[in-house]
Amino acid sequence: MIDRVRFVLLRIMRSLIVVAGILVVNFTLLHMAPGDVAEVLAGESGGGDAAYLERLRESYGLDRPLPIQFFDYAKGLLSFDFGWSPRNNTTVASLILARLPATLILAGGALTGALVLGVLLGVLASRRPNSITDNAISVVSLLAYAVPVFWLGLMLVVVFSINLGWLPTGGFRSLDRTYTGFAYVLDVARHALLPVLTLSLFYTAIYARLMRASMLEVSGLDYVRTARAKGLSESRVLYGHIVRNALLPLATMIGIHLGALLGGAVVVEMVYSWPGLGRLAFEAIMARDLNLLLGILFLSSLLVVVINILMDVVYVALDPRIDTK
Repeated sequence: MIDRVRFVLLRIMRSLIVVAGILVVNFTLLHMAPGDVAEVLAGESGGGDAAYLERLRESYGLDRPLPIQFFDYAKGLLSFDFGWSPRNNTTVASLILARLPATLILAGGALTGALVLGVLLGVLASRRPNSITDNAISVVSLLAYAVPVFWLGLMLVVVFSINLGWLPTGGFRSLDRTYTGFAYVLDVARHALLPVLTLSLFYTAIYARLMRASMLEVSGLDYVRTARAKGLSESRVLYGHIVRNALLPLATMIGIHLGALLGGAVVVEMVYSWPGLGRLAFEAIMARDLNLLLGILFLSSLLVVVINILMDVVYVALDPRIDTK
């Protein structure tokens, strides 16, 4: 137990160094890009001379040296102050908190659905290699992996929203009605079904193929043959020895894919007008709102780091042979 606590603390200390490095890199690269929010605001107001631009930059602190801007920004983060969004005229934290639930619903639903369905399909395909079932799952997985996400999203909208009229075309909730309680949950679930399905199919294909290959590899190992020789039932061998160890590569892949789910959902969010962090980041880029973009990137990086620490703990729980010293 002490070794595992030390293992987790060591991972946290390393992660803090990673987060600090990410913060420095993000801040430096974004401020090296041409343009700023002052130019965007001046353009929207009909233009302005150099003196007007300078006054705008001075009012938002953009005229100060870059190291001082970074020091003030980092000092604000210690008190959970993500800064001010000039484009939206409000705090960055309020904007992120308003969009975070939608992103967690989309990414969490997609990851959960892809994991459950991918594991089931992978186990089913591995039970009879090269059978009709295995070949069918392989073909479907290949199609789901190869189809572009934006095209799949549009086709699902055409079929289930326009032609059949079963589901809404986009948005987070119904705007023409006011729901409360369980009715509100159902309304959000109806709107989230197509975005979650679109985002999860790609990862389902990866997990199904990975689980199948891992199951076939583990099935031929010595401890599995020993378990069968002891007279254990096939179900105990399957779930107690094969599936548990076959999940190890999948656990690593989930930690990697979580960052892609949080940062790569912008296409799905744009197709379905889903008000998540990906769409907010796109709007921040177009408006040159660096404080907002920095806040989104920092929070996304922090979530990925935390999830990877949790995946390391899960990995140790699945395989006690891992050295935690």
